[in-house]
Formats: sequence, C-alpha cells, structure tokens
Amino acid sequence: MKSEILSWLRARGDYVSGQELCEHFGVSRTAVWKAIGQLKAEGYRIEAVQNRGYRLWDDQDVFGQDELESRIKTRWAGRNLRYYDTIGTTNAQAKAEAEAGAPHGTLVVADMQTAGRGRRGRSWESPAGTNLYFTISLKPQIAPEKAPMLTLVMAHSVARAIGERTGLECGIKWPNDVVASGKKVCGILTEMSAERGYIHYVVIGVGINVRRQQFSEEVDSKATCLDQECGRTVSRSELLAAVMEAFEEDYETFIKTEDLSGLMESYQARLAGLGREVLVLDPKGEFRGISKGITPTGELLVETGSGEVVEVYAGEVSVRGIYGYI
Repeated sequence: MKSEILSWLRARGDYVSGQELCEHFGVSRTAVWKAIGQLKAEGYRIEAVQNRGYRLWDDQDVFGQDELESRIKTRWAGRNLRYYDTIGTTNAQAKAEAEAGAPHGTLVVADMQTAGRGRRGRSWESPAGTNLYFTISLKPQIAPEKAPMLTLVMAHSVARAIGERTGLECGIKWPNDVVASGKKVCGILTEMSAERGYIHYVVIGVGINVRRQQFSEEVDSKATCLDQECGRTVSRSELLAAVMEAFEEDYETFIKTEDLSGLMESYQARLAGLGREVLVLDPKGEFRGISKGITPTGELLVETGSGEVVEVYAGEVSVRGIYGYI
C-alpha cells in the first residue's frame, strides 16, 4: 500500500486528508498512519497538518521498492519489480528470476552491484547511491538471431528517456552505449538463453551514470554523468520510470515487424558519428570508413575508402571514432 499512497500524494501535489486515504484504499486510519510512518522512516518528507492531512514534499531522491513502484506506470515493462540494495549483478539475478518463471517484463533493480560488468567481460563500476543499475527480462516470440537487435532498441529508449526527462541531447554509440558531450553515460549488456529456433528468455542490463563521481583513470576521459552534463540533480527513480515507458513503446514497435524499421528514422537521428570516419576493430582485421547508419536488422553500414559499403555485425566488433570515443 505504501507505493499506492506515494502515487496518490504525488498526483495530488497538495494536502490529502487521512479520511480520504482511508476511503480510497479501504483501510483504517491506523493502517494509513503506520504506512505514512514507514515512508518517513525510508526518507520521505511528508508533512502532517491537523484538519488538512498529509502532503508529500517531492524534493528528495529516495530510491527503493516503494518509490519505484509508485513511479512506474507502464502496462508490463517493469511492473513486476525486484529491488535490491546490494547485488552481484542485476543480469545474473534477472536470469535466475527468468529461470524460476518470472513473467515477461520483470525488472531487477539494484542500488549497488558488487560484480558489475559490461560487454566482453569488462568491469563496470557500480557504487551505491550513485547510478542506475537495472535489467529487464523478456520472453519474445522471435527467432534467436533477431535478439541482438534488442540492444539497439534499449539504447534508443534510454537516449529518448534521458532527453525527455532532462532536455539533454544524447547520442547512441552503436551498438550498446549512450553518449553525452562525446562521453559514455550508459552501457548496455544483453544476454540470452535459447535453443535452436526458440528463445527461453533475453535479459537486457543497463548501467546509467547519474551522480557526479570520481571515475578511474582508465575511463575518466571516456565517461561522464547526467548530473554533471545537466548541471542539476537528476532523479534516478523518475529516469528509470521514463526508460521503462519508452522501452515498452519501442519494444512493441520492434515486435510488430521483428526488425528496426519502425525505429530507423529516430535511431539514425541519434546515431553518434553518423557521416564521420570511424575505426572498426574487427578480430579479422581493423579498418576505417565512414559511418552511413544502420540496416533494418541492426548492422552498422561503413563505407570504406574504395567505396565498398560493409555491413558490420556487433558480436566481437567494436567501433571507435578516429579523434575520440565517438
């Protein structure tokens, strides 16, 4: 009931009487009083005035199960929520939940990860009270070879959500990063359990740098955070709710055609490095070329010096800008 009370107080934006809360939720005054007390203990600033009721001062960044449930208003994306103060990785937990029968759209969120990792096993710094770490598990009825496109779908959703919530223009560094001011602000890791012709589940893990922080020397020149770029504090819970809303819409667009055709125009507009020279780091041999956008199935088009247009598949390939991260 706490998350429902939060939603009600937040929606009203003014004082709500205890009696109104009792009648709305069908509970006693004592139950309402206890729930309000628990919310205060969790860090919410709730004012209680005699003959006026309760008012939520929505000026703090509380982060937890109740807060996130009160924010997420989607139909299925993130509605089944699992929050952890500390966890190994959200991807590992999401896979365990999926194996145990968790429904499509289950969302695992953590305030801190002790074993965060990115693409190709790279470590991902995951301190507490700082960033957004979450994984959504999906059970799409598509061929396994189409699942990698979901990384691009999520990147598009994250870039959209950040823009809508902060006004910050973010680009997508193909295939799995979101960037701001030429630096990485988000990384995405997609994993799948499948057999021939059938997907058991797909998990998409996302890490978004939100708070100002001290990056390691290795990543300082490549990474930034939203608070720094926006010049103000960004609510982690509001941002996560916005990502879920955007992803639910983008995922349903993707599922209609089982490719990226419905998102192509919007994705291309956000594609970092479009029309510029890039370096393709392929284990078979690196090469340079001009980024020409993506195909409807998610490959990056790169025009080489000879005029040949090569379709670059994600896999073990990385793409870098010639003069910087993008």
